[in-house]
This record gives sequence, structure tokens and C-alpha cells, in this order.
Amino acid sequence: MTDLQTSLFIIGGGFLVGVILYNKWQEHKAKKSVERAFSGSHDDVLMTSRKDNGEAPVRYEPKLFDAGNDIDQTAEQQALESQFSNAAVTDASTNTVLATAPRKDLPVDDLIDCMIPLLLETPIRGDKALPALQSLCHIGNKPIHFIGEDLNGEWEPVANGSIYSTLLAGVQLANRSNSLNEIEYSELVMRLRQTADDLGAELDLPDMSEVINTARALHQFVIKHDAQLGVNIQSNGAPWAISTLLAVLERQGFDARSGGLMVMSDGDGGLLFSLSINASVMAETTSRLTLLLDVPGVAPARDGYGAMVACGRSLAARLGGVLVDDSNQPLADVQLAEIAGQVNAFYREMEVADIPAGSVRALRLFS
Repeated sequence: MTDLQTSLFIIGGGFLVGVILYNKWQEHKAKKSVERAFSGSHDDVLMTSRKDNGEAPVRYEPKLFDAGNDIDQTAEQQALESQFSNAAVTDASTNTVLATAPRKDLPVDDLIDCMIPLLLETPIRGDKALPALQSLCHIGNKPIHFIGEDLNGEWEPVANGSIYSTLLAGVQLANRSNSLNEIEYSELVMRLRQTADDLGAELDLPDMSEVINTARALHQFVIKHDAQLGVNIQSNGAPWAISTLLAVLERQGFDARSGGLMVMSDGDGGLLFSLSINASVMAETTSRLTLLLDVPGVAPARDGYGAMVACGRSLAARLGGVLVDDSNQPLADVQLAEIAGQVNAFYREMEVADIPAGSVRALRLFS
């Protein structure tokens, strides 16, 4: 090897190391920023333990909690606002495209979606764009939605009859199961490139490492707030005949679902809480019922916890049972009242994060 070749080899190697170190430093900065915004110093309410993989909601029985540990809403609001302001949109050109922010009632949400603009060479009609867009609905288990900016500067779901100057794709960053990962993001980009080519558009892609870090941080939020709260009704005497029990539950307002699950509607098509008869499909009797509230999925105004406890008391009185926890210990009024305070604290925490319980955002994330 000549001296010239040796020198070039050394220079090239030094340049490569420099690029790698710079990329690592940038990734470290982005990761620390996201972690600071999503993390909180207070204790979790309604939760004392959780499976680390976060793949399924954990049910928590009623118990006493430290109701005095309130939330520092001002400090946390500032941190969360910093993170949740166009979290998946990172560069100046994308922010320029989104100068007129899409409405919050649209299916693409800048807080929980990675938003990718498709910059059109010329305006396009919705009926021409839809066939290409409708072929891309999911990446993994994450939904993808599209909206368009019409000629008046208004954002709307892409529809026939309208003309759009810009299109915007949004893929959900996380759900109860997992967060958007590198493989899914790469597949998304590949498929979007094909869609963009078909429509005569250019993609304005955010940095992958920042998208993935934001997705992971959002999934950690979901894990922390993925709580189900339950109360049990235990028979004081003989087991209940299931055929008779089902009739009582239907009169109470429950609708039957598969697998022995009964649900209580909120009156507007949503789910307030559910009930399990704790018996197989072949069983003829049961001595225990379990009421379950999916806490992040029910808006505070619905008072899901209060309605569930009231229903439990009513059923206990009608069936000759008693409200108990999972250890079969009776639940006194003072305990139930303290739990109600913790539920309210949990709701305030979600409100601070701009993901109110029962909202469209919460229902998408906790699906």
C-alpha cells in the first residue's frame, strides 16, 4: 500500500467515525428531550405494579391509596406542552406546510400521529387521490389516515368532489400493544413513496430516530395510564342460577356480549363499564360477579366509577350479595370514596397531558 493510499484510508476512516459520533450525539439529544417531556416525578395513581411489556391492560382491584399526593399541574403542563406541540413534525419545511394546523376533530392528530406531508406538484381532485390513499390503511397494527388542504386553506378528510393543494398522512405512533418501530416506519416510507409517485407528489419525511423516540415515549405514557378498576359482588348464600341472573342483569341495563361478558352503555354508543359472570359457557351457576371500568376510556363527566359502584350496590341488594375486593374483603363506603378521589386524580393527570380520558385521542391510544 502506497503512502497516498494509507493517508486516504486514515482520512476516510476519521471522517466515518466523525459522522457516526455526530449521529449518536443527535439521537441522544432527541431521546433525552422526549424522555423529559413524557416522564413525570409523581407516583402513578390507581397503579402499584405493571407488566413491563405493556401488551395488555392490567386490572386493579379497589384498595387504599395516598390521596394526598396531588399533581404539580403547572410544571408538568409546561413539560408536556413542549413535547406535545407537533411532536412528530421536526423540520422547518414541514412546519411551513402545517402553518394552518388541522382541526382537532380530524382523523390526523399532531399529538399521537407521525404526520408526513405529500407535497403536490399541482392540485389534485379527491376522486383521483382516494384510490391510491385507500390502499394504505395500516402499518402493523397502527392505523393510517389522510387529510387534505383544500383551495380555501381548510383541512378535511380526503373526499370526492374536493380539490387539494397538499395531502397529509398520519400514522398512529402507539397503542396498548406497542409503539411504531423502525421496521414499520421503513415500510410506511416505502409505501408512501409509491403513493407519492402515483399522485405526482414529494414526501417531506421527519427523521426516523426522532419519530421512533417519540413513539416509544408515547407508549410509555400509555403503559403508565393503562388501568382497569374492578369491584366484585360475592353471593352471601347459594350460587346464583345463571339463567335467572342474566334476566336480572338485562333489567339492570346490561347488554350481552360473547364470552359471558355484559356491558353497560353510556347512552351515546360508548361503553361505560362491563360485567363478567366468572363462569364458563357450560356453567349453570356462579357465586361471583365482577364489574370492570376501563379508566382511560371513560370521560370524567360520565362518572364511570360512581355509576359502576352504584350498579354494584344495587345488584348486591337485589341478589343478596356483598361488594368485595379480590381478596374477598368487604368494601366499605370510606374505601370506595377514597378510591373515587384517586380516580379523579388520575383523570386530572390525563387532562394535563392533553389526552383526556374518554376523548378520541384516549380511545385511539388505549385500543
